[in-house]
Amino acid sequence: MQSIRTMACYALVIAFALLVTPTGALASTFTIVDIPGAEAAGINPQGDIVGFYIVGTANHGLLLGKEGTLTTIDVPGASLTRARGISPQGDIVGFYITGSISHSFLLHEGTFTIIDVPGASFTRARGISPRGDIVGFYGDAGGSTHGYLLDKEGTFTTIDVPGASLTQAFGINPRGDIVGVYVAGGATHGFLLDREGTFTTIDVPGASLTQAFGINPRGDIVGSYVVGGATHGFLLDKKGTFTPIDVPGASFTEALAVNPRGDIVGRYSIGGTFHGFLAR
Repeated sequence: MQSIRTMACYALVIAFALLVTPTGALASTFTIVDIPGAEAAGINPQGDIVGFYIVGTANHGLLLGKEGTLTTIDVPGASLTRARGISPQGDIVGFYITGSISHSFLLHEGTFTIIDVPGASFTRARGISPRGDIVGFYGDAGGSTHGYLLDKEGTFTTIDVPGASLTQAFGINPRGDIVGVYVAGGATHGFLLDREGTFTTIDVPGASLTQAFGINPRGDIVGSYVVGGATHGFLLDKKGTFTPIDVPGASFTEALAVNPRGDIVGRYSIGGTFHGFLAR
C-alpha cells in the first residue's frame, strides 16, 4: 500500500449532548476527529472509522483504529483518495481519481482492487456489508447518475428510484437493506430499498431536502436534512422517530454512518472548517 503512515490519534473527546426531539432521550458525547478538512464517513461494529482528510490540496483516505491510531490510505498513482465504508472484517471501500476519472476501490488485506461499472463515466463506492456486497453510484454516457449494488459474486445491479432523475446509493446493512438519495421534480429525498425490492421515501418533516447515508442491522438510518438553509444530521429509528443531530456550535452537521451499537460518525463545520465526529 502506498504512502501508509500510522501516527498518534488527533481525536479530542468533548462532553456535549446531542440535540433531542421531545420524544427522544438520546444523549451522547462527541469525539472530534480534529484533522483539518477531515470527514468520518464509515464505522464498523468494532469502532474502526474511515474517511478522509486534506493537507494542502491533497485528499488522503484515513483509517482511525479503535486503539487511537491514524493510518493514511492512498491508492497508488491517484491524485485523490477517499475511504467511505468499512466492513466488520476490515475491508474498506471508497473512490480515487487518476487524471480526471473517478474509480472505486476495495482495500482487502493491503491489496487494492479497482471497481468500475462497465461503460460508466465514473464509479464511486460508498458502503460495504459484512457479506462483502458494495453499494455506490455511477454516471452513464448520457450524463445520468444511477445507484448500484455489486454483490459478492461480482454482479452489478443498477438501482433507480422510479421517476427519479438521479439516484445514489450510500449504505447497506447485513440484511441487504439499502439507503440513499434521489432527485425527482427538482426535490431531493432519502430512500430505503428493502431486500424485497420496495422503495420507501424518507423526508424529515418540514425539511426542504433530506438525504439518507447509513443504515445499521436493526434498521436505524442516519443522514442529513436542510431547514431554513441550515444543514442538520438526523437519526431515524425503527419506530419512525426522527432525532436531530447537531454538533454544538456547528453551522453544518451531517451524520454519515451508524454501526450496530448505535455509534454515529459524520462531519461538521465551525467557522468554515470541516471536521469529522464520532457520537457515542
